[in-house]
Amino acid sequence: MAVQPLTDQEIQQRVEQLPGWSFADDRLSRTYVFKGHPQAAGMVAEIATIQEELDHHSDLTLGYNKVGVSVNTHSAGGKVTGLDFELAGRIEEIAPQHGARAD
Repeated sequence: MAVQPLTDQEIQQRVEQLPGWSFADDRLSRTYVFKGHPQAAGMVAEIATIQEELDHHSDLTLGYNKVGVSVNTHSAGGKVTGLDFELAGRIEEIAPQHGARAD
């Protein structure tokens, strides 16, 4: 079953439920800040596991104490879908245990 892109209105309503996330250029994005590099790298490793479970992958950027996440759905023409929000929600669930805070 093909995944359908969400409308801009649907995206705005959903992104309001994910503090720290933003929508621009057909992507959902967020940056997390950590105490140090081990915590940031640990978060990236756990995100990678979640992405494999969902079979849905984001672009991740790992810095010394920052992790950037940016996602859309390639199979929906590079648009934002419910899969992107599912992934974002799962990332939000694990962020506190890694000591993540908003950028």
